[in-house]
Amino acid sequence: MEATDALRDKVSAVYVAESRRVLATLIRVLGDFDVAEEAMHDAFRAALEQWPRDGVPANPRAWLVSAGRFKAIDGLRRRARFDQLDEAGPRAEIAVVDEHAWADDESVDDDRLRLIFTCCHPALASDAQVALTLREVCGLTTEEIAQAFLTPAPTLAQRIVRAKAKIRDARIPYQVPSAAELPARLDTVLRVIYLVFNEGYAASSGARVTRHDLSAEAIRLGRLLVDLLPQPEALGLLGLMLLHESRRAARSSPSGDLILLEDQDRSLWNRDQIAEGIRMVERALATRAAPYAIQGAIAAVHAGSANAAATDWEEIVGLYDVLLQIDRSPVVELNRAVALAMRDGPEAGLAIVDTLLAAGELSDYRFAHAARADLCRRLGRRDAARVSYKRALALTRQAPERRFLERRIAELDAPPRSPAGDV
Repeated sequence: MEATDALRDKVSAVYVAESRRVLATLIRVLGDFDVAEEAMHDAFRAALEQWPRDGVPANPRAWLVSAGRFKAIDGLRRRARFDQLDEAGPRAEIAVVDEHAWADDESVDDDRLRLIFTCCHPALASDAQVALTLREVCGLTTEEIAQAFLTPAPTLAQRIVRAKAKIRDARIPYQVPSAAELPARLDTVLRVIYLVFNEGYAASSGARVTRHDLSAEAIRLGRLLVDLLPQPEALGLLGLMLLHESRRAARSSPSGDLILLEDQDRSLWNRDQIAEGIRMVERALATRAAPYAIQGAIAAVHAGSANAAATDWEEIVGLYDVLLQIDRSPVVELNRAVALAMRDGPEAGLAIVDTLLAAGELSDYRFAHAARADLCRRLGRRDAARVSYKRALALTRQAPERRFLERRIAELDAPPRSPAGDV
């Protein structure tokens, strides 16, 4: 009994370590997401039956891929389909590595890269890319993804089903893009990973400031992408995520309230993540000034400051100037305006924020209204600050952010304090 329990623990450990790799290869071999997933689970069931008797194979991953392929072929034959798919015949016992399914470790690692690019194919809707990546590459359940993004589980399940059907019906190739296609396609993959990270780092709704499960999954995806495709853009994104994630423990109080960057206890910042993030950013910038790497460099300036007052805002504004040259967007301009306000005073930043809001692109962006409110508050323009805080509050669904904004509004509604000595 003890030996059986130990083998079950071994199979469970292999599942945690290898299941997503096994699935990626089975998708390549079988050409269908659902068939591959069923085959993977059949393979692990076969392992539970055979490994206690025959022992754990030298290459468990190769064994599982082979077992899954044979199980899938048997299932297809039982349904009277694809008789020509394989001449090997039904196999009740799987004991050898099937060379048709297995090549070598490097090519099997490529299967994971192929899977990432397939899940993030631009023919799929953005929300489908995120859902499919979390389901197939990360292994999150449909219920976990639905909970993370506050989407009903049946809706999320249909989104994944439609994405798989789109891949099948449109014959989206299961491959790494060519060198000519890679830059544009890599951007899509990085955007999906960053969307997942942002939802974990600053949850758009719910009771918590952060969702560590999502930010951790995004970082895991970022590490995988860097291992398989160490491009400057991927290095920069991983560095940026690590630097942001390093602050997680300091971003909320024990009661769950939001703590702004300037008020955070920097002794709580994760120095190992900061050091690794800086290394990644430096590796990226050594090759190319990719946008994520420049954002990582900005985060590194904050990470290297002993306190808020010591922050080098001159360098941060300069980095935003560089970023705007290669990635001009209203959000980048907003962030630069906030940095400019820290360097030159709130009036300088407010002029830019007002221009951006007047243009309309950020009219429903809660952080733009919150930034304007803070600048007006610092300038003593209480009525204007109150209006902007209320607009930001109307756009905010996250409970800690809402409490923070409500406190700011309450402070503005309170009578101004009289100078000391007045009666």
